[in-house]
Amino acid sequence: MTPPLADRSRTSPPTDIELATIVRRFHTVRILVIGDVILDRYITGSVQRLSPEAPIAVLRPANNRCTLGGAANVALNIATLGGHAILIGVVGDDPSGDDVDRLVTATAGISPALVRIAGRPTTCKTRFMTGSHQLLRLDEETTAPLNAAGLQAVMAAVERAIDAADVIVLSDYAKGVLCDDVLQAILACATRTGKLVIADPKRADFAAYRGAAILTPNELEVRTATRIDAEHDAEADRAGRVALEATGGEAVLVTRSAKGLTLVCRDREALHIPTRAREVADVSGAGDTLVAALAVALGAGAALPEAAILANATAGISVGKQGTATVSRQELLDALHLDDLVQTDRKVASLEEAIEQIAEWHRRGLKVGFANGCFDLIHPGHVRLLSEARAACDRLIVALNTDASVKRLKGPSRPLQNEMARATVMASMAPVDLVTLFDEDTPLEMIRALRPDILVKGSDYTVDQVVGGDLVQARGGKVVLVTLREGHSTTGTIRRMTAPVEG
Repeated sequence: MTPPLADRSRTSPPTDIELATIVRRFHTVRILVIGDVILDRYITGSVQRLSPEAPIAVLRPANNRCTLGGAANVALNIATLGGHAILIGVVGDDPSGDDVDRLVTATAGISPALVRIAGRPTTCKTRFMTGSHQLLRLDEETTAPLNAAGLQAVMAAVERAIDAADVIVLSDYAKGVLCDDVLQAILACATRTGKLVIADPKRADFAAYRGAAILTPNELEVRTATRIDAEHDAEADRAGRVALEATGGEAVLVTRSAKGLTLVCRDREALHIPTRAREVADVSGAGDTLVAALAVALGAGAALPEAAILANATAGISVGKQGTATVSRQELLDALHLDDLVQTDRKVASLEEAIEQIAEWHRRGLKVGFANGCFDLIHPGHVRLLSEARAACDRLIVALNTDASVKRLKGPSRPLQNEMARATVMASMAPVDLVTLFDEDTPLEMIRALRPDILVKGSDYTVDQVVGGDLVQARGGKVVLVTLREGHSTTGTIRRMTAPVEG
């Protein structure tokens, strides 16, 4: 089913909590990526002299590494964000093609459907580096359109994969795979099957992508195609609308580097989204990251404005890293939560940060306690539980159910306070050393990852009923049951608050 492109009833921007709920659905999404597969090779070493033959540096290579580029980098970003990518592209029957195949096959979350064509070289860009400086780039490629046999092989792969896809991404790097015949055949197939298509264009004539729902040109690409400079918001809006007319699509998302994004949809005002990048280290591959995040968010059910905001946030994380970088689902969640939470209290941590912190505590010989719950309204029973929990260990971590998890456990009217508010309150409690969030119904996977020494629950449980208790005890830890104070519970408090007043 084609994802919704807009929620026309919405009048306010989404909260980070709402965006995080979308991110947590990323694992359910399958994206079909079709386009130019590129192998990025980096040969790094030291330069200590100039050549006596010419005024050029002499490089002594010390390291040779390969990464996925082009359409393969889009697929890699989808997989890293937690989605599943089906990658269709063309490689040659050569060593570079072997390297691409090895890298793709080794990446969880990518199902490769690569077409090997003898006599057509794998697109390979080799960068010769010293430190962070690039001395030379060697491009081995052809930009010739696919021949009839290549077209037939690519379309056979598309026909096999398209039914399983939620969204299709066309990653065009102008290397000949998405030539006229292939583009027309893919777009016709997508129309026939009702699949939403996102095209990341490289052509000067956007009409070639007619049939794609969304186009994602950068500022240079949209200026080349429309002859309108998109540096300022008004011009970006105008350029996007000219591009819409050329493609007949539903939306154009213009990426404008440090100026953020401009989303132009039919019959709606343009949405200008400022960049969320905190510090720019390298913009390499940021476009691939953005397209990947946009596709996964749409596949997860986001409306286009929400998907664009998430894509913008993901690209903002990417450009803060050196080199062509991917962004994980957890990093995106951290950025959404920690924008608000970390400023309030440094105790709030992602799962990865909690694992590192607990490992450090264990290296220092400290015993780590673990308590969990919704903690919707803090009451004296909670205070006692936390105090006794902290007394039983050297450091206490509290895991909170996310809003989505609370709703599943307690019903649609809960929680009364969102996860940001609950985490902030919990982090302010003196007995608590670290706070983290889990989205599952039980904290079993978190307990398995964090490896606490002590589990703490209320005495309304028995030891054998405590989730994860067997894991902790098997490692020599223990389960501590705290006697609860009578008459104190969140449910009881809510019942008293909502009971009708007599008389």
